[in-house]
Amino acid sequence: MTDSGRTAVQAAGILMVSTIVSRILGYVRNIVIYSSFGLGGLTDAYNAAFSIPDFLYILLVGGALSSAFIPVFTGYIATDREEEGWNTASSVINILTLLVLFFILLGEIWTPQLIRLLAPGFTEEVKALTVTLTRVMFIQCFFMAMTGFSMGILHSYRRFLPVAVSSVIYNVMIIAVGVALSPLIGIMGYTLGVVAGAAVQFAIQFYHLRKLGLRYRPHIDLRLPGVKRVFILLTPILVGMSVSQLNLFVNQNLASSLSQGTLTALLIAQRLMQTPNGIFATAIAVTMFPTMTAQAARGEMSDFKQSFSLGFRTILFVTAPAAVGMAVLRTPIIRILYQHGLFSGGDTEAAAEALLFYCVGLCAYGCIQMFSRMFYSMQDTWTPVSVGMVSIAVNIALSLLLMKPMRHAGLALAYSLAGIVNMLILFALLRRKAGPMGGRRILRSFVKILLISFGMGLAAWAVYSLTEARMDMELMTNQLIQAAASIGLGGAVFFALARALKMEEYRVVADTLLKRLRRGKK
Repeated sequence: MTDSGRTAVQAAGILMVSTIVSRILGYVRNIVIYSSFGLGGLTDAYNAAFSIPDFLYILLVGGALSSAFIPVFTGYIATDREEEGWNTASSVINILTLLVLFFILLGEIWTPQLIRLLAPGFTEEVKALTVTLTRVMFIQCFFMAMTGFSMGILHSYRRFLPVAVSSVIYNVMIIAVGVALSPLIGIMGYTLGVVAGAAVQFAIQFYHLRKLGLRYRPHIDLRLPGVKRVFILLTPILVGMSVSQLNLFVNQNLASSLSQGTLTALLIAQRLMQTPNGIFATAIAVTMFPTMTAQAARGEMSDFKQSFSLGFRTILFVTAPAAVGMAVLRTPIIRILYQHGLFSGGDTEAAAEALLFYCVGLCAYGCIQMFSRMFYSMQDTWTPVSVGMVSIAVNIALSLLLMKPMRHAGLALAYSLAGIVNMLILFALLRRKAGPMGGRRILRSFVKILLISFGMGLAAWAVYSLTEARMDMELMTNQLIQAAASIGLGGAVFFALARALKMEEYRVVADTLLKRLRRGKK
């Protein structure tokens, strides 16, 4: 393996480990908060307040900067034009920092109106608390924007460890500050923890930037080609990322009119649903993206389609059993993770009901990540955005239709169905743009995956039902035994059936795992 190959593998390993650790700590953070306050007005206010800076974080750190700023800045470094690269970086940083500060100021002024728009159904007491928490949370936005820039520069210089460590420390700080202050100031303690976590995360990365040789300049030069290029790339990505998040704001808006705790139950379920996609589907799509981009650029459309087919089928192979497994074991999963302290059995059932219907769209949202990158690889960034806007309209219409008979479960189902519509339209447009994509082979594979996933689900359900009837589920030990046995038997059945059917997707996953194990031994 070449030096660049080793670096890529090491970087992927570092980022994957940090992602898993950060998600675990995120769950620990939520467990501590919900066990202290339960599901009600306090946690609804906290989650509604958190959603606004979280939205900005996803746009700046998770989407726009990683897709627009990093490629441009890295291009300067790779072609020995660091001075020009730092001039471009400084201008982009200064422009976006001024914009972020402007929007923070607007947000601080118009917070009550913003909360009335995002959560109109809250009681006046909960609404007032949400306004207070949101104004504190807005401070986080500045540090998150700075973190986005520092992360982009560190990644461009292949410094992955500081970014990975700082993302873990972020959640550690929220937990530590929240636990220390919440007995004195309640849920505000965790709100201040969010701000402290964001500040420390940036401080760690800034320290490593200084060691790297920071060349920041307080100037703005709009004539630089790199600045123009960043903003050309930024526009469709910002719009696209905004579209996907607006579906969640639709759910939040409508859920606020339901009983207290409903918004938090939806968020718990939605984050659990996103976990398989965040760890596996995203990794598959990101890994396939450079290959497909090169194939499309060279006009190798046959190889391009084969890469798409394998990536699509592999995502289905991972996400379909995850969807079935989470749907079957929704109650024990949430009970183990969250049912502590003031988080009651009723809260578990509310979150589990939402998770069941979110699982309907789990595969679709995983595949959308692959489909969007297919269009990006063909230098088409607007089609995914346009289809995303259609999905928002579908989500709103279905949410209004389903909320009355199904309450919060209807909102979860509407979100899932909107994702399925999004995926199907993208696939149809992709086929029109690139020609036949091997749909019959994909369909045959999907049918097999569904069959073995249902076999897995039956095995897991049998263990779950047996243990639920014969064991005292009030004991954490029994809950862990139940989950381990259900997941273990279900997983064994799934992989045994996949191997018996000689599925290509099984071989891809198995070979990847074996290679990683061998590298670990070496």
